Amino acid sequence: MKSYRWRIVMILFLATTINYIDRNVLSFTMIDEGFRKTMLGLPDGATLTDADINTFKERMGFVDAAFKTAYAIGFLLVGWFIDKVGTRRGFSWSIIVWSLAGVFNAFVNSVRGLSLTRFMLGIGEAGNFPSAVKSVAEWFPKKERAFATGIFNAGANVGIICTAFAVPAITLYFGWRVSFILTGLLGFVVLLLWRFIYKKPEEHSTISREELAHIKSDGDERDDSAQKISYARLLTFRQTWAIVVCKFLADPIWYFYLTWLPDFFNSNEALDQKLDLKNISLPFLVIYLVSDIGSIFFGWLSSKFITMGWSVAKARKTTMLICALCVTSIFLASTTHSIFVAVALVALATAAHQGWSANVYTMSSDMFPKNAVSSVMGIGGMFGAVSGIALAASAGIIRVKFGYLPLFVLASSSYLIAWLIMTRLVPDWKRVTD
Repeated sequence: MKSYRWRIVMILFLATTINYIDRNVLSFTMIDEGFRKTMLGLPDGATLTDADINTFKERMGFVDAAFKTAYAIGFLLVGWFIDKVGTRRGFSWSIIVWSLAGVFNAFVNSVRGLSLTRFMLGIGEAGNFPSAVKSVAEWFPKKERAFATGIFNAGANVGIICTAFAVPAITLYFGWRVSFILTGLLGFVVLLLWRFIYKKPEEHSTISREELAHIKSDGDERDDSAQKISYARLLTFRQTWAIVVCKFLADPIWYFYLTWLPDFFNSNEALDQKLDLKNISLPFLVIYLVSDIGSIFFGWLSSKFITMGWSVAKARKTTMLICALCVTSIFLASTTHSIFVAVALVALATAAHQGWSANVYTMSSDMFPKNAVSSVMGIGGMFGAVSGIALAASAGIIRVKFGYLPLFVLASSSYLIAWLIMTRLVPDWKRVTD
């Protein structure tokens, strides 16, 4: 049997990689002195004081909140849009918007201008995961979805690795504006590939009958195309709120890592070694390679449990509990003096988060008809972004006043709380029928 569906996963992996490159460039330019002076309105020859740096960090918290506000709005609108116009067309528009925004970041000269371009970036980037999750639901049976999702979700970590290696070097040699331009242009490459490769399985001329039968092998999904569920109706299901809880409590932790980890390793007072643009790449390579392993492994583990005869409910919930337990030690990263211990603890937590996310994304296709998958993920993503906004707006202030410990304590407990609530809401993982 030919496996064209795995080509779909690889294009989703590439799109997710570029999505994360574009969103994560700011995390590394934030530690560039030239960028800081521009955002503070200071001349190039000015000396940055501790007060200036603290002001900058607080303002970046609000810039991050602007991105997440747009991300929340975008999730809700784009999820509906993708279910309305189809995955191929809807995702194309998302890629165009976020790529243009990525380039526009290079031409701002103030926090206000940066907030506007990051807002635009948030609207566009909100389309990536609803599109990817819906694509997996269209191209894979249940027993393969968590593994496929783990693979494309690993693109997030590869994107961060690429950013960690490329952006510091580009910024040092060519300036922060060039970093935004070059990374923003990458989206147009994946747009061309997406338009060339992606169609629904039943519309694809190169897919074999055997593979199509394999994709359509879930008997409880054969009438999905006829099921239309409104947003208002979706909000009445416990299954929707289970996904919302998992996103609301876990997503802001991931957003916090993306935005503040470079600063954590650059300025955390407890660490015996500080990282800067010259030496930050290797630790981030370790962290996000481990995260990639976590995304793929926990996606595979969930699928493996199902092939062993476990119910979908038991397989998903057991895997998510393991992920939640792996995150609990992250608070120690803010108190250890060893840079090596801190990197190991962060790597374990980010790997567990990615495994958690791979299974949460799969929940929507486990419980909802395919015509509602993007909408459900849009709702869940919106709530995750809303909680991310609250954390983003306060993280800079908390960091300045209390250090990183309160933020890492929050990270260590959020997943277990989410798991406990989720298991109460959907103990049997029942599929929705309208």
